[in-house]
Amino acid sequence: MTVPGGRWIQHWDPEDETFWKETGERVARRNLFFSVLSEHIGFSVWTLWSVLVLFMGPEYGLTPADKFLLTSVVTLVGAVVRVPYTFAVAVFGGRNWTVVSAGLLLVPTVAAFLVMEPGTSFSTFLLVGLLAGIGGGNFASSMTNINAFFPLRKKGWALGLNAGGGNIGVPVIQLVALAIIGAGGGPRVLLGVYIPLILVAAVLAARFMDNLTSVKNDTGAAKDAARDAHTWIMAVLYIGTFGSFIGYSFAFGQVLTTQFGRTPLQAAYLTFVGPLLGSLIRPLGGRLADRYGGARITLGNFVAMAAATAVLVAAGMAKSLPLFVTAFVVLFVLSGLGNGSTFKMIPGIFQHKALAQGLTGEEAVAYGRRLSGASMGLIGAVGALGGVAINLAFRQSFLSVGSGTGAFVAFLAYYAVCFAVTWAVYLRRPAVRMPDGPAETAETAEAKDRAGYARV
Repeated sequence: MTVPGGRWIQHWDPEDETFWKETGERVARRNLFFSVLSEHIGFSVWTLWSVLVLFMGPEYGLTPADKFLLTSVVTLVGAVVRVPYTFAVAVFGGRNWTVVSAGLLLVPTVAAFLVMEPGTSFSTFLLVGLLAGIGGGNFASSMTNINAFFPLRKKGWALGLNAGGGNIGVPVIQLVALAIIGAGGGPRVLLGVYIPLILVAAVLAARFMDNLTSVKNDTGAAKDAARDAHTWIMAVLYIGTFGSFIGYSFAFGQVLTTQFGRTPLQAAYLTFVGPLLGSLIRPLGGRLADRYGGARITLGNFVAMAAATAVLVAAGMAKSLPLFVTAFVVLFVLSGLGNGSTFKMIPGIFQHKALAQGLTGEEAVAYGRRLSGASMGLIGAVGALGGVAINLAFRQSFLSVGSGTGAFVAFLAYYAVCFAVTWAVYLRRPAVRMPDGPAETAETAEAKDRAGYARV
């Protein structure tokens, strides 16, 4: 049924296999494709300043500390706006909000185009950087929207693909910047490339995406998700995975130029590799979690992230650029893998809670879908704050010791905390009787496996 203001789907039941095969899968994949496109451009705009600072030579009058502060501010705004963007899907509809959020990306892009020149004050750059943060919000609304389109058995793959396709916006804008720098072009050329792309993304979303009436007018879901402890526990883990990905994406080039004396062009040749591989592997993290359990993959991933960080500390102390870059790229890959596995855990956790409370059938599915979709935006917002912490940690580390070594030691400690939380909450042998529901049945045991819990 179509009503004024957009395309609306009144009936949506992806858990019904007949509905899914005959109608649902085709519609869901179409919405996923154009959601990825819009989110991709959003990530590019959000991380725009990680590239622009490489163009800003001595003539701009900014210190390395100024640049780290600038990227921290951009990351912070991107994290904060994810909260209202999560509500926006329920208020306006997924398709409608995708059109609006894509169009809003013109504001920071045009503003940057106008001020990007030597002589502009640092305060002006900070203000325009604040505007670029809205690109980070697209992730939250996109994930909330796409979560509603897919059945639980497909969510790991679908959410991983949606997020991974968006994350690729980070290395793509870095590659475009590399080509422009190599050709002797300036930052306004880069901005001029993205303005028409934003318009294309908005038009295609309007033409090919849909709204789900089952998602609209459920603003209370976010409040319910905020009251659930698992939302905040998963946010802690997501700081370790996505927070690392976005924080390192902003900081990698600056670390290379500041600590290892690379030129902007030399840094640009290296910075895109890690975010590219980390983005591409994210769907694999979701698929592995679908098969083996999200918590199991996440736990092993944090062990590997800690090991890679330890190598970075050693490489920094030895001043070995090849080892440093290799370990950093590996860390990017692991952060992407962990992004996929942590987000797979979320729908299963809330589905398990529904079954543990005695809900069955469609009622349990609706409960899990409702809370998991709302919690994803909140988890994504808090997780993105990890990117702020990473840039501030690098800033302080360079001010204090002249290198990023101190920051990496702090990151290593945080990954150890994430390992402990994952094991203690989601993998330690649980009690047979859940504290908030009836004794475990075969149905709840199966749901726990799909959530990533260990079997009793």
